[in-house]
This record gives sequence, C-alpha cells and structure tokens, in this order.
Amino acid sequence: GRTKCQSQTFECHFTWNLNSQRNHLFLLRDILEDIGTEDGNLWLGHIYNLQAHVHFLLASEEETPGSTMSDALRCFGLAGEAFRQVRNPVTDDGPWLLVNYGNLAWLHYHREEWSESLAYLGKAEALLREYPSSIQGQPHQVVLAEKAWTLMNFGQDGKRSAVELFRKAIEVEPACPVEWTTSHALALAMSSPPYASSPEQEADILETLRCAVEGDPDNLYIAVVYLGRRAMTDSKGIAEGARELTKKVLKRSQTSYSGIRPLLRVYREHVSMDEAIDVANEALARNPTKRHLKFGLANCYKSKILSDRDRDSPLIEDLRSRAIGLYEELCSLYPHSFLLGRITLASLYTQSRNPDIMKCDKIFRDLLKIDLEPAQRQMLNNQYAKFLHFSLQDRRRSIDYHMKAAEILHSSRFRRESIQILTQIKNRSMNRMCGEIEDFLAQLTL
Repeated sequence: GRTKCQSQTFECHFTWNLNSQRNHLFLLRDILEDIGTEDGNLWLGHIYNLQAHVHFLLASEEETPGSTMSDALRCFGLAGEAFRQVRNPVTDDGPWLLVNYGNLAWLHYHREEWSESLAYLGKAEALLREYPSSIQGQPHQVVLAEKAWTLMNFGQDGKRSAVELFRKAIEVEPACPVEWTTSHALALAMSSPPYASSPEQEADILETLRCAVEGDPDNLYIAVVYLGRRAMTDSKGIAEGARELTKKVLKRSQTSYSGIRPLLRVYREHVSMDEAIDVANEALARNPTKRHLKFGLANCYKSKILSDRDRDSPLIEDLRSRAIGLYEELCSLYPHSFLLGRITLASLYTQSRNPDIMKCDKIFRDLLKIDLEPAQRQMLNNQYAKFLHFSLQDRRRSIDYHMKAAEILHSSRFRRESIQILTQIKNRSMNRMCGEIEDFLAQLTL
C-alpha cells in the first residue's frame, strides 16, 4: 500500500493515463523500433522508457506476442543507461532519471517486488531533494519535457498537450537542451495542420519552425518538416531545397528520425512522383533491411498509381505489381499493425488485371475482427462498404457498412462520404432499404 500511495507523487508513464487501444499499442511498438537506437539520438532514454511502458501494457494482457514484463524491465534498464550517457557521463544521477525511477517503482509494484519498488521510490525522493522543481507544486521541468515528448505519440490531443508542456518546461529552463525547442516546434506543427490554422497561426508556426532549424542545424528532420510546411503556401525554391536535403539525409543512418519519411512526402506533394520513387529506391538500396524504407517506397508507388489517369497502362500495371509485392512483405514485417497498408493491399488487388476478389474480401474480414479505435473502425467500415458495392455487387451489405461508418461519432471525410452516399440512395428512392435509410439518417447525430 505504501509503495502505491507514495509512487503517485511521482509523475511517470504509469500516472499519465497512456492506456490505449491494443491496436495503437502494437503500432506504437513498431514505430519505436523503427526509430532505432543509434548513438547520438538525444531522445533515446525517452524512447526506451515509452517502449518499456508499451511492453508493460501489452504484457498485462494474455497472449501478446513480442511483449513480456521482462521486456519492460530490460527497456527501463536501457533507458537509465541512455540518460546517463546522453546527459552527463561524469555523474550517475540527475533529474532526467526521475521518470525512469518512477516507472521502475511502479513496475516492481505490479510484479509484487516490494523492496525493489521502495528502493526506486527512495532514489526518486533523493533526486527531488537534490534537484527541486523550478515550478512550485509542479513536476520537475525535465519530467514535463519527457511527458511532452511521450504525449506527441498519442493523437492530436496528446500533441496539443505536448505544445503546452514544452512551453512550460522551456520557460523555467532558459538553458534547456536544444531538443526541447526543436520538439516544441514539431509538436506545434503536428497539432495544427495547415488546413486548420488561420493565416496568423500559420505565420507563427512557420516562424517557430524557422527558429528551431536555426537553433538545431544538425537536425535534418526539423529542416524537412519546415520545408514541407513552407511548400504549403510558397512553392519557390522547394524542389531545390528538397534535393539539397536529400543529399544530407541519404548520408545519415536511416532511422525513422532521419527525415526520409517527411522528405518523401515533400517530393510526392510538391516536387515530382518520379523523383520521390527514385529517392525512396536509393534510400532502400543503401539500407536494404530497413522495413520503414520499404514502406516509404511502397507509399510512393501507391501515390504514383493513384495519381496516374491511365491506370491500365503497362507502366502502372508494373508499378502495381511491385507495390503489391512490397505491401505483402510489409504485412509480414508489421504483423500486428499496418492497418492502412492492408487496406491499400486489398485495393491494389482489386485494381489488378486479374483481381483476386476473395483474397481482398478475406483481408477486410480479418481486419474487421481487430479491436480498433473509433476513427480506424470508421475508415475500415467505409472502405469495406465501397468494396462490397463495386467489387462484390453486394448492395445490401454495402449500405449496412456505410451505416456503421456513419454512426461512429468521429468527424472525418470517411463519415461525410458514407452519409453522402446514404443520402443519395435515399433520394433516388430506388432501393428497398430507402425507408430504413431515411429513419437511420433522421436519428443520426451530425
């Protein structure tokens, strides 16, 4: 009892309400693995701490492949080592270990290892006495920064909270690590998409990103994000800037923090699909075992296929074949996540010259069995409804799944599209289900 009560006074992953859908935890586990553990990653301690907590959450449920309590303990240990190496090789302890010690106290508590749990609580208390918080009644600024970085991985609400937490931490730590200001700028950009921000907000975001690039010149990821954001309002110099950054990015170790993924997006959206494919191929040729680079190339193939008006040309058919091969491989490389990739694979199958409709249907039916977040469930229902209509000519079930998509109260283009399709069917008055659709739409919360 004492352990649990006292550990609540220390903020850490166990007190941040990070519990998430099982599917999101699998995705997060894959994302963290793709970040890589190369030396020099200033967030390495945070990455290991979050990785450990994801292992803990997954291991708390039965039959979770690849995650055990031992994995959680191992990653918390690696987090402590990483903090010591990055922060201060001279002294063993510092405030950067507060979250790690809190995590270890909680993990041992859950394992009913009382003496170990109390020992880590004692270490955390000693650290707080030596390094008190600069904000009265608030966690230490180092804890705020780690919480901010962590929340960036938990949806738009998490990103918005991260912006505020980074701001608070930076205010009380004028000589803060450069990665705090860089990540604050990233969180700000990620929490305010260009289509959702006013011209004044957009100008502020661009200025914050520009300052972050100047303050952290070795960070290519933030440089690419800034370039992509600039391209939304001004195309001048974007292609040249992308090509210059490409030379630097390709020389780096290819983790998902290298900047390659946002860079490929800049090429696809603002430069050229063909150049995007060339850059993705070169990155993969230099690092043939990196699965996130295979995903980047597959994404470029998909975008090229969707953007080409002549989808039956030999060139597009060849690209489609290559894309299918990559997506099939990625399904095995990301066995527990990759939802969008599996839906894309089903779509590519249906577009082939000799479509395997039953294989597509099986992909959708397997996905429908997974415990998904509402937004993902809505998107899947919408996509399956269209597949049922166009590929299986099953109008009745297609309407059922458009209804399932529409009744999920999450604002998205998938919901709007399903409601629009249902409205059109009702207005044509040529379907036996028109009365049922009309009643459904009348009761629907918009």
